[in-house]
Amino acid sequence: DTLEELNELAKTAGALVVGKVRVRRRTIDNATYVGSGKANELSLMGSELEADLFIFDDELSAIQLRTLEETLGARVIDRTTLILDIFAARATSREGKLQVEPRLIGQGQVLSRLGGGIGTRGPGEKKLEIDRRRIRRRVFELETELSEIEKQRGLRRESRKANRIPLVALVGYTNAGKSTMLNALTDSNVLAEDKLFATL
Repeated sequence: DTLEELNELAKTAGALVVGKVRVRRRTIDNATYVGSGKANELSLMGSELEADLFIFDDELSAIQLRTLEETLGARVIDRTTLILDIFAARATSREGKLQVEPRLIGQGQVLSRLGGGIGTRGPGEKKLEIDRRRIRRRVFELETELSEIEKQRGLRRESRKANRIPLVALVGYTNAGKSTMLNALTDSNVLAEDKLFATL
């Protein structure tokens, strides 16, 4: 049950879950994902429960996020953002932190493009350009740093091969018992909790 798993993910991230709603639709609404009627219902429910965050069990587009936040009057995130938030909070290595840097999503504010005269640009257009430039620069920095880490990893891999150092991987779904098994096999003291993504 993905909704139950989402509930556990929310708890892992530190949220207090105050309500759950399952919506059945034939088609996904491009603007609100759930349809405007259901979005208004959720808004009323959110007010009643004093909810300050809505988490959707699917990936939402930037337009859907913006429209839902306006309709619900609260912050809206999707499953992917929730998982990335958990990863960002738990990542310990430099590479891990770089890989889970939160996605840069526009705030959904309508920015004016009206200028103060011929040849001038409105404050909105200027802000959009600055934001885009900043995002492009940050993405370039992250890609450069990650490629350096990848090179270092390659050198360490070659060193292990040359020295015949065995490499073992424990693979399994989140909360399957990998950390518990690692602790039992190696006398390690890795955090092992009954939580989704407790360790990375």
